[in-house]
Amino acid sequence: MQGRLSATVGDRIQAFPWASWREEVAIAGRLGFRLMEWTLDQDRLYENPLLTPAGQAAIRELSGTHALSIPSLTGDCFMQAPFWKAAAAARDGLERDFLAVAEACAAVGISMIVVPLVDNGRLDTVAQEDALVTFLHRHAAWLADRGLRVLFESDFGPSQLRTFIDRLDPAVFGINYDTGNSAALGLDPVEELAAYGNRVVNVHIKDRVLGGGTVPLGAGRADFDAVFAQLARLGYQGNFILQTARAADGDHAGALRAYREMVVRLLDRHAA
Repeated sequence: MQGRLSATVGDRIQAFPWASWREEVAIAGRLGFRLMEWTLDQDRLYENPLLTPAGQAAIRELSGTHALSIPSLTGDCFMQAPFWKAAAAARDGLERDFLAVAEACAAVGISMIVVPLVDNGRLDTVAQEDALVTFLHRHAAWLADRGLRVLFESDFGPSQLRTFIDRLDPAVFGINYDTGNSAALGLDPVEELAAYGNRVVNVHIKDRVLGGGTVPLGAGRADFDAVFAQLARLGYQGNFILQTARAADGDHAGALRAYREMVVRLLDRHAA
């Protein structure tokens, strides 16, 4: 996850690393990482390199130079300013923001847009869900023409999330499974993935305590063996993105290397 190789921004565990985003691509390449998920905030949205022609050119150049692909984006901006919750006067502008972000993703080769339906972005009412689904139906062909898929993180339980995702075309829409969020909610990964595992397209790896925040992998409630065993049974072939705890000692590169090794061991242990 972008930013995990940079110093923290204030007290935020995740934020776009304005001061070091170029250097971070180079560091990730040197460490042998081959994937990075872009992070996008609502603050200064249109100044983000992803949304400027010069920035897009730099992203493409840096990706090629350091053999690092950027296949996905975490749209924290959509959680921070969810159009499906906005009043009519603001909704049109936020919907235009969504389409501008999608267009920018297509321009740099990002094919997956993660929309967090959690925290401020969570769906509180049927009307909010209907507003989101109606907008997505209206633009499904437009997204497909650009080779884009929209993936959802959600705090729904397994059956509720299955009902939600069944409203949307599987060719364009899917699920981003977050191991830490599910752990914090006390959900059973076997039950979750049995319900909607065939719609999982991307996986965030993190650990959280029950009802609480992010902790180092293995220190929280996430049952990684159950997750990886179930994903192997499903034949999951997608990406694993380290959205892990920040290093308390500031050695973020060392922490990410250790977390990567943990994931590789899990993959080996549960190889199909």
